[in-house]
Amino acid sequence: MKKLMPGAFLFLLGAATALLITRTLAPPSLDDRLPPARATVTRRDISSSVLATGIIKPMVGAEVRVGSRLSGVVRRLHTNIGDVVAEGDLLAELDDVELRSKLDQARAALDMARAEMAYAELELKRKRRLAQQAMIADDELELAEKSHRIAALRITEAEANVDYAETQLAYTRIRAPISGVVASVSTQEGETVAASFSTPTFVTIIDLDRLELWAYVDETDIGRVAVGQKATFTVDTYPETIFEGGVTSIYPNAVIQNTVVNYVTTVRIGDRQGKVLRPEMTTTVTILLQTHENVLAVPRAAVRREQGEYRVYVVAEGGPLVRTVEVGWRDDAYTEIRGGLREGETILIEGP
Repeated sequence: MKKLMPGAFLFLLGAATALLITRTLAPPSLDDRLPPARATVTRRDISSSVLATGIIKPMVGAEVRVGSRLSGVVRRLHTNIGDVVAEGDLLAELDDVELRSKLDQARAALDMARAEMAYAELELKRKRRLAQQAMIADDELELAEKSHRIAALRITEAEANVDYAETQLAYTRIRAPISGVVASVSTQEGETVAASFSTPTFVTIIDLDRLELWAYVDETDIGRVAVGQKATFTVDTYPETIFEGGVTSIYPNAVIQNTVVNYVTTVRIGDRQGKVLRPEMTTTVTILLQTHENVLAVPRAAVRREQGEYRVYVVAEGGPLVRTVEVGWRDDAYTEIRGGLREGETILIEGP
């Protein structure tokens, strides 16, 4: 048996390695390649849209800062942050000892005025009888009538003072003006509040059923946005849920942040699908500008611009056929086909 010289062995080893590398790097044959992706010509709604970021905000009147119209010491707080309250529920009480005393004084003054009125009525009746008998001078009758009118006015004044004292006393009981959730509590039991110059805030209530969306639309897109357009949005806490709504207003003044000009576009929130939305949630908003409903459409990648024409490749028995088509509206994923294709035909998304 002949032995291979070292040089010959190295030559054969190199040839085998080169052959292995050549086979590894060689492109696959046509039979090994994956078939091109296909799509079916179907009908769908094609929409043009504007994308924007947004924030959930309370509507006007849905966030109320409840305060006191009186100065005094907070005697009792009946609520805390997160509590659900109904309109009219008692939230807090101020010390009312002084105001109750004033109410008692006003009621006593009313009783006195009524007693004076009763005496003035009797005196007027007596004077009239004497005047009919010509037993007194006319000026005495006039004086009795005057006293009667003054007594009546004093009753009116005393009743007004009682109403005022009762109203002031009612102000010591702070009640919820709307239904909602307590968002903040700004005072504590035992604190003294001063309402001389401004109304002190006790609690802030937000009605979570009256929220809206503020979409910050770029100045390049705001000209295409109009009241009444439909919109959809998502929030980070429910990424799989798509909420629907509609544009209700566009603020005239711009919001400028880092030289970027945006316009606040308010969106009414529709069906919440059982989800709880809260103020200041960040949203991703899609405002639908125009919609072509139930039109033939294909994926945008399937339409090619060649020699000034729009073309697609239609799957046929003998191989792909080039078809010139008339296109219409486009959105981010699909292109409307107005002519050149029939519903149900199969096309290639990528060229052959």
